[in-house]
Amino acid sequence: MKKEVVILGSTGSIGKSLLNIIARDKKNFQILLLTADKNYKLLLKQAKKYKVKNLIITNKKSFEILNNKLKKNKSINVFNNYNFFNKIFRKKLYYVMSAISGIEGLFPTLKIIKYTQHIAIANKESIIVAWNLISRELKKNKTNFIPVDSEHFSIWYGLNNYKSSSIDKIYLTASGGPFVNLPLKNFKKIKIKHALNHPNWTMGKKISIDSATMINKVYEVIEAKNIFNINYKNIKILLHPSSYVHAIIKFENGLIKLIAHDTTMKIPIFNTLYFNQSKKIISKELKVNILNNLKFNTVDIKRYPMIKLLKFLPSKSSLYETIIVSANDCLVELFLKEKIVFSNIQKELFKIIQLKEFISYKKKVPNNVEDILNLNKYVRLKLLKKVYKT
Repeated sequence: MKKEVVILGSTGSIGKSLLNIIARDKKNFQILLLTADKNYKLLLKQAKKYKVKNLIITNKKSFEILNNKLKKNKSINVFNNYNFFNKIFRKKLYYVMSAISGIEGLFPTLKIIKYTQHIAIANKESIIVAWNLISRELKKNKTNFIPVDSEHFSIWYGLNNYKSSSIDKIYLTASGGPFVNLPLKNFKKIKIKHALNHPNWTMGKKISIDSATMINKVYEVIEAKNIFNINYKNIKILLHPSSYVHAIIKFENGLIKLIAHDTTMKIPIFNTLYFNQSKKIISKELKVNILNNLKFNTVDIKRYPMIKLLKFLPSKSSLYETIIVSANDCLVELFLKEKIVFSNIQKELFKIIQLKEFISYKKKVPNNVEDILNLNKYVRLKLLKKVYKT
């Protein structure tokens, strides 16, 4: 019997990689649902190729176009929001990949947990701003969770036969992005094309900018704290330009594990799908020269001032993390629209999160999705209106 799979965000890089993996093993998997925001052309192409019966596309215009195209096609159902899950799922499916980027991925991620046995979450914003809500749903519905980010997947995998409580320290590695060797005096000249030119990874625009500013690593520290229930003081960041080692775990018993793999997301994605099976993936041969060049270093705060955000974080999860994520999302959008310069992403972010009204959110915990989504809208509007007047 085929295992039923759902991909939230199938037109993005994570979704496309997972589909390529499933394409090599069609006899064992049936894709029940694919979702997208605007890219109806690719979504329809995927549906036809993998014989998917259900599609969700949330953009109003894209839904109307796709719906018209499929009026005569009775084999594919198309919906315009995630409230139709109860019509699509009749029983618990096997596996869900949550790969919608941004806070927009939170609602469908939370809503689908009760319908699946296993959920792999690539949407880091959900884990950052709503881990208390996600973990509650996971426990309530007895759903197994697997992190997808290469660093957190590596820690999760490295904890085999160990408990999180046995961890002494976690070291997350950072490539340093495109500006690891750029003279500091040249940072004022950074253009969009420079920030998008990551030396190791092929990623979407948003995550590429986050990698260039290094806020992605701040996010990953928050994720690690939430997922593995470990204090911030026990999570360290190491600069590792080759991106070969993804995480290092030092256990209380003195043992140290380094989890390494090729610089491709295909490996963690593959292993979230086959986590409980012995399955082979094609990967590069391990070469001695790679091992001889595993260089690590501490992070230069002058080069990556975003790392100072860690000093502002409350020890316990709160709505303050939503403020950071929302403000950064908005500022990155402004940079990509050429309305602010690269260095202003960090400068203006620090200004907005230190406003007195926002500092108070360090003591507030989200009780539901609406708390997070409403705050997200408020932060974005305040930033646009008060700071940029756009």
